Amino acid sequence: MNASRMNAAEQKVVQYLAEARASENALVRVLQSQIAMTPRGSYRSGLETHVRETREHAARVTRRLEALDHGSNPVTVVIGFWENVIGQTIALSKTPFDLLRGSGGEEKVLKNAKDACASEALEIATYTAIERLARSVGDEETAKLAASILADEQKMLERILREIPKLIDAVVRADVKGQSSYDITTTGAADAVREAGAATQKAARKTNAATRRTARQARKVPGVAQAEGQIKGAVASEDDLAIAHYDDLTAEEITDKLSNLSQIDLAKIDSYERKNQNRTTVLSRITSLRGNEPWAGYDELTASEVQSVLAKGDDERAKEVRSYERTHKDRAGVLNAAERELANA
Repeated sequence: MNASRMNAAEQKVVQYLAEARASENALVRVLQSQIAMTPRGSYRSGLETHVRETREHAARVTRRLEALDHGSNPVTVVIGFWENVIGQTIALSKTPFDLLRGSGGEEKVLKNAKDACASEALEIATYTAIERLARSVGDEETAKLAASILADEQKMLERILREIPKLIDAVVRADVKGQSSYDITTTGAADAVREAGAATQKAARKTNAATRRTARQARKVPGVAQAEGQIKGAVASEDDLAIAHYDDLTAEEITDKLSNLSQIDLAKIDSYERKNQNRTTVLSRITSLRGNEPWAGYDELTASEVQSVLAKGDDERAKEVRSYERTHKDRAGVLNAAERELANA
């Protein structure tokens, strides 16, 4: 094969590998969000194993890209960058909905499992194509890599398909027979919250700053923040809520105060309200306020910390911050910083 054809072949292999890496990185976020709402058991164990495999797949593909001198070609660098951005955007935009879909916990897990099947099918198609392409152009190293990862993806798809009957049986028991078995306190998010709490208590013996960092770091895992609020709200007393003298307030007085609360506090009040007075007005207002933070862990940041992030010059992020702040905390310093970044974009 002459030099020009070899270069074209390598570029095509690099393109496909860059797309595969973007897919793996996006899948890590999706798997994390699904683990966050999946109770302990065989299905969650499978997800936890596969998220580790997925990280390793991304690392192996990265090493192969480096071996092919990925950085020497500016065209493929641009392709890889935008594939990564698009993949992460899809994953992050999907994550909050994993926590909300379906009528009950059992159905949420089932729907996520169906999505996981689709994701695995896409991964299988991706690595089948890479293996075929690599062998066609004489790149045996890439072909072996693709075949190895392909085998992992096929095993994961088979594992999920074996879980589907058990998950649908749980849906029938819960939604048809009224025998729910879903326990939010056994989900991945709940376990992460408990682990953060234990680490927080240990860190408290050292410094308050370390305590805050530990808790805030845990909440950056997709799904943890809202799950933490739901879990705490289910066992909370009035004094645990972010709104003082909650039980003495009217629905209108409560709804006027909700926009200043974080997603964790909104989730906590949601659980508390459903357990007690269950007022439609309050719950509807909470639903309208719950949604995506501009990024995971945003509600835990001070105004100055948000402004530091905005100073990096990401106009899309500035738009998200402006929209979220207007609906929620409405901090003048943050809004002014977002407006400045957008004016300079």
